[in-house]
Amino acid sequence: MPPVRDPGRSRPTQRADCVPQLPCDEPGCNRWFRNLSGLTQHKRTYHPSFSRYPEGFRNNPGLLGSVEHEDHVADRSSPLPDHASDGYQGEDLLDRERKAMSAKFIGPGSKVYRNYHPGLNAHKCDNRGQFLPDDAPPPPCAEKVPNDWNPYRNQLEFELADFLFTHAEMSAKKIDMLLEIWAASLLESGGQPLFMNHADLYGVIDSTRVGNVRWENFTIQYAGEERNNDPAPWMSDVYDIWFRDPREVIHNILANSGFTDELDYVPYREYDASNDQRRWQDFMSGDWAWEQADRILGDDPTTGGATLVPVILGSDKTTVSVAMGQTDYYPLYLSIGNVRNTVRRAHRNAVVLIGFLAMPKTTREHASTPAFRRFKRQLFHSSLTRILHSLCRPMKVPETVLFGDNYYRRVIYALAAYIADYEEQVLLSCIIRNWCPKCLAHHDNLDENALRRSREHCDTVIEEFELRKLWETYGIVGDIVPFTNNFPRADIHQMLSPDILHQLIKGGFKDHLVDWVERYLVHIHGKSEAEKILDDIDRRIAAVAPFTGLRRFPQGWHFKQWTGDDSKGLMKVYIAAIEGHVPKDVVRTFRTFLEFCYLVHRNVITEQTLTEIDDALSRFHRFREVFRNAGVIETFSLPRQHAMKHYPYLIRQFGVPNGLCSSITESKHVKAVKRPYRRTNCFKALGQMILINQRLDKLTAARADFQQRGMLNGTCLSKAFEVLGSHTNRISEGQDAVDEGDEQTASYEEDAGDTLDDPMAINAHVSLTRKYQRARAKNVGALAAELGVPEIPTILCRFLHSQLHPTDTRNPEDIPLYECPFFDGKIRVYNSACSTFFAPSDLSGTHGMRREYIRSCPMWRNEGPRYDCVFVVTDPQADGMRGLDVARILCFFSFKYQGTLFPCAVVHWFDRIGDGPDTATGMWIVRPSRRTHNLRNIAIIHIDTIYRAAHLIPVYSSHNIDPRGIKPHHSYNTFHSFYVNKYADHHTFEITF
Repeated sequence: MPPVRDPGRSRPTQRADCVPQLPCDEPGCNRWFRNLSGLTQHKRTYHPSFSRYPEGFRNNPGLLGSVEHEDHVADRSSPLPDHASDGYQGEDLLDRERKAMSAKFIGPGSKVYRNYHPGLNAHKCDNRGQFLPDDAPPPPCAEKVPNDWNPYRNQLEFELADFLFTHAEMSAKKIDMLLEIWAASLLESGGQPLFMNHADLYGVIDSTRVGNVRWENFTIQYAGEERNNDPAPWMSDVYDIWFRDPREVIHNILANSGFTDELDYVPYREYDASNDQRRWQDFMSGDWAWEQADRILGDDPTTGGATLVPVILGSDKTTVSVAMGQTDYYPLYLSIGNVRNTVRRAHRNAVVLIGFLAMPKTTREHASTPAFRRFKRQLFHSSLTRILHSLCRPMKVPETVLFGDNYYRRVIYALAAYIADYEEQVLLSCIIRNWCPKCLAHHDNLDENALRRSREHCDTVIEEFELRKLWETYGIVGDIVPFTNNFPRADIHQMLSPDILHQLIKGGFKDHLVDWVERYLVHIHGKSEAEKILDDIDRRIAAVAPFTGLRRFPQGWHFKQWTGDDSKGLMKVYIAAIEGHVPKDVVRTFRTFLEFCYLVHRNVITEQTLTEIDDALSRFHRFREVFRNAGVIETFSLPRQHAMKHYPYLIRQFGVPNGLCSSITESKHVKAVKRPYRRTNCFKALGQMILINQRLDKLTAARADFQQRGMLNGTCLSKAFEVLGSHTNRISEGQDAVDEGDEQTASYEEDAGDTLDDPMAINAHVSLTRKYQRARAKNVGALAAELGVPEIPTILCRFLHSQLHPTDTRNPEDIPLYECPFFDGKIRVYNSACSTFFAPSDLSGTHGMRREYIRSCPMWRNEGPRYDCVFVVTDPQADGMRGLDVARILCFFSFKYQGTLFPCAVVHWFDRIGDGPDTATGMWIVRPSRRTHNLRNIAIIHIDTIYRAAHLIPVYSSHNIDPRGIKPHHSYNTFHSFYVNKYADHHTFEITF
C-alpha cells in the first residue's frame, strides 16, 4: 500500500514548466492552452463550425486509418509515437473532423439522425491491428462444431447442470439426494443419471473454458509509523482483497455475441430530424464520450480508427445477514459505456462483479481516531488502483480485441463513470461529509452558484494551502491520494454519476419531503392531532386500488426497514393521500419534485425535456419555501437535494441517468452477493461465494456460446420429440389437451409486469390470455345476468354493427336495432388480458418492451373482485389525455360471428372533469360516466382500442367518506371522483399529460 501522504506533500500534478503555448485563433477569443487536446475541446465546445446536418451525408469511417502503426503482437498494442507530445504540430485535426463528419438516419421513418465521431470510429481490423476495408469479411477464426457441447456430453447434461445450479440453487446435499433417487429409478433398465453426484456436476461446470476469468487476491497492511509502544490492532492486521482482472472481464463483454446489436461502438450526437433538437439516451450519446475521443485523438493522432471503451465502476457495502451477526461485504462492479442502458438495466450480465474490497475494523478505542479513518480511506483508493492496474497501459496505447461480431478492433479504455450513493461519493472524491462532490459550493449554502470541482483545481489548492485550510474552505481531505490520480485522463469529480435512487427517491423524497410533512403536521396541529392525521393518510394509502407493479401498504408506511422499492411505491400514491391535510403549496412541492424525478428518469431526454427539468427544479425550489416559512426546517443546504442542480449538466455528459443509477448495482447485490451467501455454510463464506459466482459466470457464458451456434433452439423435450417422429405429435396433442383443460384462475396469477427481450414491432398491443374461464358465462344472456347489465344483448348488437360497418358515422345509440346484426351464440369469458407496449423508461427488456396483465375477475387472491381500469384510444390524432379515455373493464370475452373472431371487453366509461389536469397535483380528474336516469354508461369495445392499464386514486379530499375499513377492491365502487395516477409508472407519466 502506498504510504499515507505527509501534510507537507502534494498530489502528483502536471509539469511545472507546462505553460500555455497554443492560442485560440477564433476572432475575439483570447484563450491559450497548454496542449492541442485542450485547444480541440475548446473549439468543439465554443466555436463549432461543422454542420449538424451535413450535405450528402457522406460516410468516411476511414479517417486516420492510413496512419502506419507498429505491430506489437505480444500485447496487441501499438507504442506511443515519438511526436505524440504537447508540441506536436501535425495536420489540423479539426479540419479532418469537418471533412469526415457524416450524419446517419437511424430507426424507422428517418425521424432521428446521428453525427458519429470521425476520429475514434471503431474501424475493423485483423488480429494484428491492421485496418480492414469496410466490406471485408471477419478474419478467420477457429470454427466450433455445431453439436460440440464440450465439456458437457449433450444438451440434456448442460440444461440439467444449469437448472440445478443457476435456477434451483440446489445445495450439494440435495443434489446428491436427487441423483440417488434418479439412479434408483434407472436400475431396472440399466441406465445411469447424467451426473454421479454433486462433485461430478461441479467438476463439469468448473471445466468450462468460456467465461473463465480467474479470481486473484492481494494483501495490504499498514506501512506507516507506529507512534507509541502500544499500536492499535488495525495497524498489524492484514487485509485481503479479491478481484478479477477487469481487462479480461471487458474482453468477455465485448466478445459476447448476445451484445453485438446492443453496443454503441462510436461516440455520437443524436438529433430529432424534424427540429434538429439534440437527444440524449445511452452513454455514448453524451458529451463526455465525444470530448474524451477528442482528447485522446489530440494527445495521440495515431489512435484514429480505434474504439473508445468507457469503463463504468460501482461499489457499495451490503449486509447479507443480521440475525446471525452483522455480516457485510463490499462488492465492486464493472460495466462499459458501450452497452446500452436497456441491457445494463435488464440484468443481462453487462454489469459484472470484479472484486470484494476490504472493510477494516478495530476496537472502539481506535475506531474514531484520525489515523484509522485516514487509513480506511487510503486503503480503499489503493485497492482500486491495484485492481484496475491492468487497464493503465491500454488507456494510452490501443490494444486489439475480438468483438462478438467476430471482428477485431483496436480498443482504448478510459475511466468514465462511477455509480455510488452519497456516502460512497464522499469517500471517492476525498471530501468532507455535507459538502458537494461535484462543485465548490460551501456546505452552509449548497444552492449557491459555484464552479465545478476538478482534478486540476484540487491538485492546485493542495499545493497552495495547508490541510486545515483545505478542510474548512474547500471541504477537501488533503492527505488522501484518490485512485484516479494513477490513471490518464481520469477525474473522480467528473466521473461521479447522478444517482436517482439515493439522491431523489430515498433522499429527496423519503428522508426529506415525507419527513417534513410529518414535522409540519406536528408543528401546526400538535403531536396528538398530527398522529390522527397521519393515521388517516395511512388508511388512504391502504385503500388504493391494486395495479400492476404497485406496492401496497396495508398497515401504512410507518415501519422501520425501508427499501428502495418501498420508497418508489410510496412516491406513486403519497401526493393524493396528503391532499386536504396540508396546504396547496405542500402538494405543489411534491408535484414539482415528482415531475423532476420522472423527467430525469426518461429513456430519451431532449433539449425540450431539459428545459422542462430546469422549470420543474425552479418551481420546486420556490414551493418548498412553505416548509421554511412554517418553521419546520431552517436550511435547504442538503447534499442529496442539492445534487438535483447538477442533473442537466450530467445528462449532457453521460446520457440519461437511469443507465447509471445505483438501483442497478443494488439489484446486482442480490444475484452476486446475497443469494450466493445463502448457499454457503456461512463459515469463511467469501471463498464459497467467489466459487459460486465463478460457476454462474461459466454457465452463463456457456449458454451464450451455445445459443450463438444455434444449439439451443427448442427445448430438450422438443429435441427428443424430433427423434421420436410421429409419436411426437400424439404426445404433443395430448399435452395440449391437458394444458387446455387445466384451469388457472386469476386468484393465482402473479400481479407483476414482465420484461420482454422481443424487438419492438408495435408501440402497444393487447391480447386475451390463452385460457378462458369454463365456470363463467357461456352465452350473452348469462353474461348479462352475471354482470347485472340487462342491456348487454342490445349493446352487443350495436357493437357488431360498428365492426361490420366502420364507415357508418351515426351515433350507435341512434341506429335502429333492426339494422343491427343479432348474436346469441357461444362466448368465452376471460379473467385477464395481456398488454404489451414500448416502455423503455420503466424496467423493460433489451428492446424496451414491457408486458402487464389487465385483470377483470370476480375474485382476486381470495380478497375480493378486481376490475382494472384502462386507457382507450378514442382520438389517435390528439396528444396525451385528450386522445385517451378511461374505462373500467367489467369483463373480457370473445365470440365468433360469420367466421370472424371478436375479442372484446365490456367497459364502464369515465368522464373527464375539467379541460386540463388539476393545478395542485398535476393529475387529470375523472368520474364514472352516467347516462339518463343515472344509468351507468356501459359499452362493448374491441380490445384493439385498449392501450394499456390505467390506475385511479380517489380524490379523498372531495369525499366525506372515512377510508377506515375500505379495502383496495372497494375503492372504485366507493368513491365518485378519481385522479388519473400519472405517477403509477414512468410510461403512464409520459402519456397522460
